[in-house]
Amino acid sequence: MSKALDNAEDGERYRAPALDKGLDILELLAEHPDGLTRAEIVKELGRGPSEIYRMLERLVARQYVMRSAGGDRHALSLKMFALAHRHPPVNRLVTQALPVMDAYARQAEQSCHLGLYDRGNVLIVAQVPGPGNWGLSIRLGARVGLLDTGSGHVLLACQTTERRSQMLAEHTPLEGEVHLPEAQLHDMLEQIRSTGHKQSESLQSYGVVDISCPILGPDGHALAVLTSPYIRRIDGHAGPSLDEARGYLLQAVAGLSLNGGLRGEE
Repeated sequence: MSKALDNAEDGERYRAPALDKGLDILELLAEHPDGLTRAEIVKELGRGPSEIYRMLERLVARQYVMRSAGGDRHALSLKMFALAHRHPPVNRLVTQALPVMDAYARQAEQSCHLGLYDRGNVLIVAQVPGPGNWGLSIRLGARVGLLDTGSGHVLLACQTTERRSQMLAEHTPLEGEVHLPEAQLHDMLEQIRSTGHKQSESLQSYGVVDISCPILGPDGHALAVLTSPYIRRIDGHAGPSLDEARGYLLQAVAGLSLNGGLRGEE
C-alpha cells in the first residue's frame, strides 16, 4: 500500500468533525480582518447555520473570536497572536530544524545553514557544521545578500508576485554584492520555481556549489531556506556526491515544509 494511501486512510480514521469546523472558522476569519457575519460564515463554509452557531459561541466563549458591539460580526481576537508569541516563531522554526540539519550534515558530510528574509536581505538564524575536518560554514547571525546568493534567490522565487516586489524594494546592497541584470535574475527565479530548488557555483567563494531549498508554509510559499555550501573533497576519502547531497537536502526540507509543493503565481 502506498504512503499516500496510508495517509489518506489515517486522515479518515482520525477525523474530528467538530475540531475541523472550528479550525475552518478560524482560518476563514484570518482572511477577513474586518470580520464576517454569521450568515457570511455559513455561506463561505457551506455548513448548516446551527452547527456554525454552536461553534462560534464556543470560540467566542474561549476568546478566540470576538463579537462586534452590535453582535452581527465576528473577527479573530488577539488570543492566537498571544499564544504564538509565548514561543516566538523563529525559535520554534530553529528548534524543529536543528535535528533535521544535524541529520543532513551527517549524511552529506557537509555544513548547512538556515536563512530567513529580514529587512531586505537574508538573516542566518541557524547553522550546523559538517562532521569532518574541512568545510565551509556561515556565521550565525550573519546577513547575506538577497540578490547574489542561493538563499536569497530561493526566498525570492518562492513568493507571490506582490511579496517579491516588496522584498526587492526593501533590498539594500551588502558589501561585495555581485550585481545581476534584471532579466537574468527574472529567468533564474523562474527556473527555481520550476525545479523547486537552486544549485549553482557560489558567487562568493571558489570551489563551492551552493544547494538551496525552500521550507514551505501552508500557502506553498517560502518561510525559510536551507542551504548547503557543498565542497568536494579530492583526497582519498570518498564522501557523498553532489547529487546525493542534493537529495538529502530535498528530503530535509520536505520534512520541515507544511505544503507539498510550490504554488503558481497569484
